[in-house]
Amino acid sequence: MSNRTIIAFDFGSKSIGAAIGHELTGSARALAAFKAQDGSPDWQKIAKLLQEWQPDLMVVGLPLNMDGSEQPVTEQARKFANRLHGRFGVQIALHDERLSTVEARANLFDRGGFHALDKGSVDSASAVVILESWFERQQG
Repeated sequence: MSNRTIIAFDFGSKSIGAAIGHELTGSARALAAFKAQDGSPDWQKIAKLLQEWQPDLMVVGLPLNMDGSEQPVTEQARKFANRLHGRFGVQIALHDERLSTVEARANLFDRGGFHALDKGSVDSASAVVILESWFERQQG
């Protein structure tokens, strides 16, 4: 197993959560979420993030319905992943993110009650869940 640095994104049309992790440890931690306008992020802030962390891979959560079918935001997340790759040339992996937001909300609520559930915190905690479940899938 290598020790690649990986950034995960939880795509949303208003906010995009981010997390950083390392393959060797299989763990991730939340980074600040990015505001987005109709799914379009502040690309300069993302560039700054990538410059700081120099990721080997980026994982983008793919929002699917519980039955595995796609929803309108699924295509937006794919476009976001394609734009990330096109702009920065870093390898991209898409990862099924079903239940990541539910799990993230539960984890945050357990730690801090309702006031821990602001949108940016939930999105970045979702990115942690996405990345850690991606690590599990790679090992399994």
